[in-house]
Amino acid sequence: MSDDIQKFSGQIADVVAGRIFKGEIYVKEGRIVDIRESAKADKQFIVPGLVDAHIHIESSMLVPSEFARLAVVHGTVATVSDPHEIANVVGVRGVDYMLDNAEKVPFYFNFGAPSCVPATTFETSGAHLGPAEIDELLSRPRIKYLSEMMNYPGVLNQDPEVMEKIALAKKYGKPIDGHAPGLRGDDVKRYIEAGISTDHECFTYEEALEKVKLGMKILIREGSAAKNFNALIELLGQYPEMIMFCSDDKHPDALVKNHIDEFVRRAVLYDFKLIDVLRAATLNPVKHYKLENGLLQRGDYADFIIVDNPEDFVIKQTWVRGHKVAENGKTLLQKTHSEIINQFGCGFVSPEDLIVKARGKNIKVIEVIDGQLITRHKIFEALIENNEVCTDTERDILKLVVVNRYKNVPPAVAFVRKFNLKQGAIASTVAHDSHNIIAVGVDDISIKRAIDLLVQNRGGLSVVNDSEHEVLPLPVAGLMSVDDGYEIASDYGRLDDIVKNMGCTLISPYMSLSFLALLVIPELKLSDKGLFDGKNFKFVDLFGE
Repeated sequence: MSDDIQKFSGQIADVVAGRIFKGEIYVKEGRIVDIRESAKADKQFIVPGLVDAHIHIESSMLVPSEFARLAVVHGTVATVSDPHEIANVVGVRGVDYMLDNAEKVPFYFNFGAPSCVPATTFETSGAHLGPAEIDELLSRPRIKYLSEMMNYPGVLNQDPEVMEKIALAKKYGKPIDGHAPGLRGDDVKRYIEAGISTDHECFTYEEALEKVKLGMKILIREGSAAKNFNALIELLGQYPEMIMFCSDDKHPDALVKNHIDEFVRRAVLYDFKLIDVLRAATLNPVKHYKLENGLLQRGDYADFIIVDNPEDFVIKQTWVRGHKVAENGKTLLQKTHSEIINQFGCGFVSPEDLIVKARGKNIKVIEVIDGQLITRHKIFEALIENNEVCTDTERDILKLVVVNRYKNVPPAVAFVRKFNLKQGAIASTVAHDSHNIIAVGVDDISIKRAIDLLVQNRGGLSVVNDSEHEVLPLPVAGLMSVDDGYEIASDYGRLDDIVKNMGCTLISPYMSLSFLALLVIPELKLSDKGLFDGKNFKFVDLFGE
């Protein structure tokens, strides 16, 4: 054998042919040149590199090059990445930033053209991507698909701009991702018939089953806040070719622990065919999105992982294009230099901005559902003092504030339950989808201080209590850091611990907070323009039934 040919021996998972066999793989200049069956093969398993079928890299708070350093440790070699978050802040310039930064590391970042910037007309974002911008993006070979069409009312009502964007994706022969939480019956049929091919927002088995039967691919999601694996995993046994795995949003501390490898570990505990589990994590997204990462076929790039066994699925090595990028829990990718871009135009808030004058006895309250993006719409009798509506920690009714980060205007104020904070406040500029400043707290002074820390740093996460004022700066669009990913994960974990020591009982407080401004997910949310009914897609008054 030539010195420049690498040989790998093990139980080879051929996800294309649907079999696992003992054999040897030969690699030269980054590609697989031969595969041979061998009865003497090693016991270890060789599996194609894993793919996250839908993720917003920005939610890891890491630029793509840093995200890759952490992800390869878990066997991930590719992502289907929607740059929707940074595009909402800085437009096409943000998409270009992600593409350029992704080139710094050996990893397959497959970016889409963000379809909804802004996500709705009911919030203030930093940019607008119309059909002209989408056309230009989709014309690029590196843009693989039209990102999630979350404006499903626009699809159902045949909004001209929405339909033009869908037509552009069809023109370029690129898939269209969906986003239709709870959509059923005639509405979901019409949504799919418009050309929408996937959905990652199903939160019940019945909803997902209906969509699968209509021809839609279902992405089972398990992120830092939204967790739907348990509800949907049975579909893998029934419709294995229609299922993919995705994290959607993964905070840095969670990414240090696991990624798509955890889906495989959990799925093999069920009575599914092993090859179907592996296909959901590899073949299915590669076929659907026409990705370039290899699948252990002759002529493919040498993109694969070596694991001890399918049950434990411990990643021993990760290889990308014939280069070893991770081994035994350690990344081998070097940190790279990254630039900073941002857009931040607001100033400090005043205490008077946070006062809510009483205009009635009852108020509408957003109720968080832990582990879900959806919220409940509740009515409570307000706690009123000196004609002002106050927070009520005994009933866990806290003040929620959204500040327009792009210009100086009065903030929007509402109320929320299930954070269970007993003191202080937290704030973030990661606030889907427009990424204004969002804060929750038990008193106005703490809320103001938490917001002011973010204004000072032009973006990040903050926490304020009786004894601590902490901030994690996110200078890239107020969404990401350019620092070492493991350090950011540690810093984020420290903030998370502080918040939970303040009484918060949510699995991921900052992630849950970030979705309270996500208007396209029902039931009740808050934008910088006011309280919003996500079921009926309209603003509602804070007071009254």
